[in-house]
Amino acid sequence: MSGTSADGIDAAVVRVRGSGVRTRAEIIACVAVPYPAQDRQELFALFSTSTGTVERICAFNFRLGTLFAQAAAAAIAAAHLRSDQVHLIASPGQTVYHIPPHADGRGSTLQIGEAAVIAERLGIPVVSDFRVRDMAAGGQGAPLVTYADYLLFRDEQRARAVQNLGGIGNVTYLPRGGGIDTVLAFDTGPGNMVINGVVELISGGTLEFDHDGVLAAAGRPDAALVETLLADPYFSSPPPKTTGREKFGQGYATALLATARQRGLSDADVVATATRLTVESIARAYRAFLVPRGGVDDVMLGGGGSHNPVLREWLAQALRPAQVRTTDEWGIASRAKEAVAFAILANETVAGNPSNVPSATGATHPVVLGKLVPA
Repeated sequence: MSGTSADGIDAAVVRVRGSGVRTRAEIIACVAVPYPAQDRQELFALFSTSTGTVERICAFNFRLGTLFAQAAAAAIAAAHLRSDQVHLIASPGQTVYHIPPHADGRGSTLQIGEAAVIAERLGIPVVSDFRVRDMAAGGQGAPLVTYADYLLFRDEQRARAVQNLGGIGNVTYLPRGGGIDTVLAFDTGPGNMVINGVVELISGGTLEFDHDGVLAAAGRPDAALVETLLADPYFSSPPPKTTGREKFGQGYATALLATARQRGLSDADVVATATRLTVESIARAYRAFLVPRGGVDDVMLGGGGSHNPVLREWLAQALRPAQVRTTDEWGIASRAKEAVAFAILANETVAGNPSNVPSATGATHPVVLGKLVPA
């Protein structure tokens, strides 16, 4: 899969047993495949309404399917398996544009990375395009990993928040001993996206992210600017809600950098401010929407941002007294956690089980997600 940060393709080979509440998942191998520079540049061009033409989207749909197939083949090789030993591939695709539903019901979403190309290259059935069925049923189309989070991490005694730190941050809240209908999930706001955006701008494109949080650690967040940014109505609006690159993408990072320069911030201060924005948006979302439902005992971090020690430490401070750790400590590699979740969703698709969570997405009813492309 390729998330909203679009920094590369994460592929995992997962052994899934059972279905529904009896599901058990085990990671056999996982790989992270960076995008070739030219392909990443083209992908980012598709995110802009000014450069993402119909022709370019059409062409890159097949190119991205090829890249996904190559990443899947690399994961299969890392697991020391042959393609004929793999029963199913899950590929949610790369979101090019997402329009959350409005009050009048209008909304749409577009993911690319042609599943037919993957099936053709590898000779393995593919389940893809998970978001659209939930949106057709009136939902936000995200977060969809909520169902897998419930199967993997629910606990009778402890309330848990499973926090993904991809390009966009999203949380799944699992109340103590609660059923699937008690789960809450939503996008908290930017995860890595704004941090990565300002780092790329500051470095002139030589850096794609703040490695080990070095820049943020060297800077001082502008608290007043963070407060101004948090005044955006998205952060206080109640769930269900989703967001994406359309709101927090490169245009947002460019505007933030311009404002920061006017305020005399150094490069490190700008990155620290973007990092603090992620931290505070998450902390305030928890206080507004999770604490009233029973609080949080464990925060379980996944996604690329969970490898940023400064982001982890600042979150741990902001979310006390909750215990903040990565999903690795529960046996699910944080980098591969989203890929594992979609493997579980694909398994539910072929089992004929609904796997959206209406209390999270706002859909009117549970639906079976995804489209199946035969081998």
